[in-house]
Formats: sequence, structure tokens, C-alpha cells
Amino acid sequence: RKVEEENEKKYARKDIPGPLQGRWFLFSLPSGQDMVSILQLVQNLMHGEEEEETPQSYRLQNVGEQGHMALLGHSLAAYISVLDRERLRKLTTRILSDTTLWLCRLFRYENGSAYYHEDDREGLLKICRLVIHSRYEDYTTEGFHVLCSKQPVIYISSAARTGLGQALCSQLGLPLSCMCRVPCNTMFGSQHQMDVALLDRVIKDDVESGKLPLLLVANAGTPGAGHTDKLGRLKELCEQHNMWLHVEGVNLATLALGYVSSSVLAATKCDSMTLTLGSWLGLPAVPAVTLYRHEDPSLSLAAGLTSSQPVEKLRALPLWLSLQYLGHDGIVERIKHASQLSQRLLENLKNLDFIKTSVEDELSSPVVVFKFSQEYSKRDQTSHAAQASTIQHPIISNERHIYDTFNQWLGEQLAQLVPASGVDVVELEDEGTCVRFSPLLTSAVLGTEIQDIDQLVDCLKMKIPVLTSTLQLREEFEQEVRRTVGLLYIEDLGWPGLGVVRYNYHSDEKNDDKQEKELEKINTELLKKLNELESDLTFSLGPEFGGQKNCVYIGMVTEDLDVSELVETIAATGREIEENSRLLENMTEVVRKGIQEAQLQLQKANEERLLEEGLLRQIPVVGSVLNWFSPFQVSPKGRTFNLTAGSLESTESTYVSKAQGTGTTPPPTPTSSLAKQKLPGQKAFRRSLRSSDGFSETSSISHCDDLEKMDQRPPALSPGHEQGPLETEKTEEQKEVAQAQTDTEDIHRDQSPPDCTKVEEEASQR
Repeated sequence: RKVEEENEKKYARKDIPGPLQGRWFLFSLPSGQDMVSILQLVQNLMHGEEEEETPQSYRLQNVGEQGHMALLGHSLAAYISVLDRERLRKLTTRILSDTTLWLCRLFRYENGSAYYHEDDREGLLKICRLVIHSRYEDYTTEGFHVLCSKQPVIYISSAARTGLGQALCSQLGLPLSCMCRVPCNTMFGSQHQMDVALLDRVIKDDVESGKLPLLLVANAGTPGAGHTDKLGRLKELCEQHNMWLHVEGVNLATLALGYVSSSVLAATKCDSMTLTLGSWLGLPAVPAVTLYRHEDPSLSLAAGLTSSQPVEKLRALPLWLSLQYLGHDGIVERIKHASQLSQRLLENLKNLDFIKTSVEDELSSPVVVFKFSQEYSKRDQTSHAAQASTIQHPIISNERHIYDTFNQWLGEQLAQLVPASGVDVVELEDEGTCVRFSPLLTSAVLGTEIQDIDQLVDCLKMKIPVLTSTLQLREEFEQEVRRTVGLLYIEDLGWPGLGVVRYNYHSDEKNDDKQEKELEKINTELLKKLNELESDLTFSLGPEFGGQKNCVYIGMVTEDLDVSELVETIAATGREIEENSRLLENMTEVVRKGIQEAQLQLQKANEERLLEEGLLRQIPVVGSVLNWFSPFQVSPKGRTFNLTAGSLESTESTYVSKAQGTGTTPPPTPTSSLAKQKLPGQKAFRRSLRSSDGFSETSSISHCDDLEKMDQRPPALSPGHEQGPLETEKTEEQKEVAQAQTDTEDIHRDQSPPDCTKVEEEASQR
């Protein structure tokens, strides 16, 4: 028995992980760890490792007093749970009833019940189980056999959040065939609203095929664009087919305001709705709430919407505390502030060219979605005013892909420059990639203010010219690269910039690996050379994943970019690197052959020296004595390798003159001669702002003054003086001006009257 107990202890100690092993083993330390050590361990886990891995500034979310109240609710729930059963029952009933009543009054949902849950999809899942129990009477006893007789069908919009249908089928144990995605409008109305007429036909077809329409999930604010379905018509359709209508979305928050749009107000007549108060009010760790109406409490208990356990009812305690702290005015003020932020941004976007907005209601839309589109400007706004909020243009697939890439870059830049705005990038089915501003989801947490919106608009104004210029110069850059010998244009629609180019290295080498390495070496060196230039352009190797290899990626540009000069510089720099590489390879081969030839000549010279000295001089002792009596005079014969000529030469001249000859002058290193002279302080690849028009008659005086100043200069430059780039550019102009001025003076001299003073002097001399 002792052996078995020891084995059990060893086995138990081996299986317990982490701090409980060894000296921290629980049974070896009956007192455990103290509170300070445990809290220090938690603090290290929260901050220590992250600060080491990410040296940039890291901070937790700014939690205000209302956030502390919500966090306090979790601690109080743990303390309250230890009360005696009767007192606990009374307290939890009071908390649950108060919170449910406040929420129903606040969001205009009369005679409703509430279910509090951590996952925002859990409420819809419980509602589905409630509807199944209601429509299938024998479901409690028969189970899935009842579902086989009539297959249930759940309808969701194609604009619903991703993965919602799969999650419901997985949790309910239903096949994916029970989930029906309803398309949105294609001809009339918003492109993000459910097509009611099509839904009616689909439901009728399912009924005729023996299926049972069960539930419809509608949106009061789609996850992408924030549009609201026609809830009034959908409610009528659900009543006609005895279906349950569930509504979710961010626009449900506006039910707490004094003015509510009719489309959102129709949500108060639905069978159930899900509210996510945590993001709307900036409350951390508060549960989501599903409000519903149902008369049978037993079915609600069977579906899990209610619980007989008092501890389960304590989920509402954080929300109960937070709602009391904020009060009705505080809750309405936060939601109203988010709506005002959306209206402020929407008003500013209306005055910007090349920005297309997609909002459902310009007067009260809490979500603003916009994108950069060169086809849409305020010049043709009058022709678009009568159309719907979403405007469709016939854009080919490549152009749409380019616009998606540019809008992805725009959204990332705005989010980085103004992080307090909370903008993000969304993918919409019809519009493509867009930038979304949804303050109801972010403003309470980030503390977004009006000045943040103004800063966001200012940043957007700075980015629009860059996007427009880059989009216009992309085609010109492609044409220039295709016309230039030695460059290869790489089409990458996913790159937000001017384009992608590769220096095409041609070699007779049949080894593909060696040629690939040489190509990589040249383009890497080309990228390094381009980054060394003083320019505003960004050159890189492209994205980390999915980009082309051995290419130079050029980022966003401005309108004053000289595309031809940029392409010429890239080609010239690539040729320079290639020539230097080939010169180095040729020099390496020449040096190798020269060394081999020098070794052969030196070996031959040694053999000749042995023949001249004789055999006796090679004997160690005899040779020393013989050399002492009769020294053998021989001139040293070495070899020198001329890198310029690539040939071996004798060193006799070096020993005679006591100095090493310089040889011929090496050829100049190939350089990029296509680089243009720039004015002082002017960046590379910029168009010169100096006008090239002819000289006007009104500017003749200033030209004469310039000529007089030129005549006063010394005729020759000092030896140490170097001609600057500005003087080089002015030389040709000054010659033309001087010649024109000389011709003008000759004409005036011929037509001018005689000088009286000169005539009198000539007369006096006579």
C-alpha cells in the first residue's frame, strides 16, 4: 500500500504543470502563495512580456468611472453569490427586473423579456431554439425525428455578418441546407437591403416543397454599410407566413433618441432584437441583451432564455450598475454624440471631389461609408442628385481592383494618421473596398471628438491629390517602361502606387539559378541606389507576402513627377550596375588567367636560372663556398600584372627606375549620364517650374541689365572655381539673349539720329 501511495504521488506531481511543480507544489506548501505574489504574476503577464516584445508605446484602454462601475459589477456578483438562497433570490430578481424594465423603456420595446449573454450570437441561438420548440410540439420528446418530417428554414440577408449562418447551423445541429441567404436589391432601393419580393417568392417555394419557414434575421444597420432593411414590410411578410422576425444592428441604438427614422422605428414591432450596449456606451465587459416577446415561460426555460439558477441572473449586475451611473440623459447623450460625429463627417465629405459616399439617410445615418472614385466629382453632382445614395458606374474589373487597392491604402493611412477617429476598411459586395466610420462602435471607447473629425477631413484633403496624380500617371509610367529597353513592367493590381518595374538582365548563362541570383543582385543594388537619391518617392521590395520577386515597387507620387526622367534614371542606373558587374566578372577571369600565366613564366625562369648557375652551386655546402669565391651575378626577374591592359609585364623597369610605373590611364567608370541638372534644393524627378516661353519685348530692360552685369564679370574663371549647375543651365540662354540684344542694338544704331556733340567735336578738330 505504501508503494502504491508513493507511485500515485509521483504521478500526480508529474501531471501538475506550471508554478505548482517543484518548490511551488501545492502539497509541499500548504499555505500557497500570498496575494502580493499572485498579483505581481498577473501584472507581469499583462505588461512584462508585451513591453519586451513590442518596444513601442503600449497602454490599456482608458476606462472611465462608468467603466469602473461595470468592472465592479463582476466582483460584486461573486460576493453576492455567497449570500443565503432566499436573500440571493430576492436580490437577483430585483436586479433582473429593473434592468429589463429600463432597457425596454429606453429602446421603446414594450412588454418584453430580456436574456443577457456574453457572445452576441448566443441570443439569436436561444431564439432559434425557442422558435423550434414553439413550431414543433413534439421536439422535446422526439428530437430530430420531428425535424425530418418538415425541414426548418432560417432566412438571413446576404449582407449579414460573415459566418452567422454556419454558426447557427453548427450550434443547432442542423444541416447547412436549412440556412437560406436572401439576396439584396439589384434594381431599386439600397443595394444593401434585403429584396422583399424575392424573399416572398423563396418562402412560397419552400412551403410548396414541404419545408417549414421558421425565422427571419433582418438588419437595422448592416455590418458593412449600416443600412436598414424594410422592417415594416418584412414584419407583414412574417405574419403572413407565421415566421419569427429577429432584428440586430447598430442602428437600434438610435431608438433611444428623441427623433427616430421610420425605418428603424419599425424594429419595435419585431419579435426579438439584440442590443450590444458595451460598444455603444463604451462599457467594458458588459453583456449583450436580447429582448423578446413570448407568452409561454416554459418554452423560454426549455430554450435557455430563462434560468432557475439565481447566479445566472447576476449577469445583469454590471449593466444594472452602469445604467444607474449614466442615467437616461447620459445614455442619450452618448448615442446623440455619435450621431453628430457622423453628420459632421458627412457634411464635409459632400464638399470634396472624387469622394463617393454610401449612406442610407443623410439626415440621421449613424454610419458613413465613403470611397475614392475618380469618376465621381462635384461637377456632375447635379446629374446624380436624383439617383439613389449608392451610385454604380460601369468599371472594368482591372480598374475596380485598382480602386480597391487605393481605397485600402487610403483607409489604412487615415486610421494611422487619426487613430482617434476609429475608421476602418470594409469590403462591400457592390462598391468594393470602402472606408467606414461607425462612431457608435468606436467613439465611446476611443473618445472621438469633433476636432478629430476635422483632422480626418484635413488628412483626406491631402491624400486625394496624391491618389488622383498616382492614378493618372500609372498609365504613362507603364508606357514609358514598355518603351525603354532593359526594363520590364510588372502588372500588380494589388500595389497602391505608381507601379512595379524590374531591370531585365540578359545573360548567355544557361544556368537558371545563377541567372536568377544575378537578377536579384542587380535589382537589389538598383533599389539601394534609387533610395540614395534625394527624392520624395518611396522605393521598396513590395509587400511582405504576395509580391513579385526581384522588382522595384514605386509608391504614391505627386502631380509634378517627371515620369520620363524617372524611367530613364532607373534604366541608366540598372545599366551602370550591370556594366560594373560584368566588368568585375571579366576582371576576375583576367586576373585568374594572369596568375596562371605568371606561375608558368616564373617556373620557366627558375629552370633557366638553374641551368645558368650550374649543378655545383645547387649542392648545399659546395654551392655556398663556390658562391663565396665566385659570386654569380643575376638580375631579379619578376612579373607584374597590369589590370588596365590585362597582361603580364616584366619588373626589370621597376628595379632599374626604383619606382613602379603607372601604366595607361584606366577607362572611366560608366555612370548615369541621363540625370538632369537640378536647381539647388530641388528634389529628383520633379518637373522644372521655370518657364520656357520666348522673351517678350517688355522684358528687354531686365535682359539688358543682365547683359551689363555679365560684361562686368571677369572673362576667365579662377582655377579653383567650378561651374555650378545653375550657371550651366543659363549659358545657352545668355548666348541667345546676347545675340538678340546685339542685333537689336545694330538696328537701333542704324535708325538713330546723329549725335550733336560728336559733330561739334569733329568740326573743332578740323
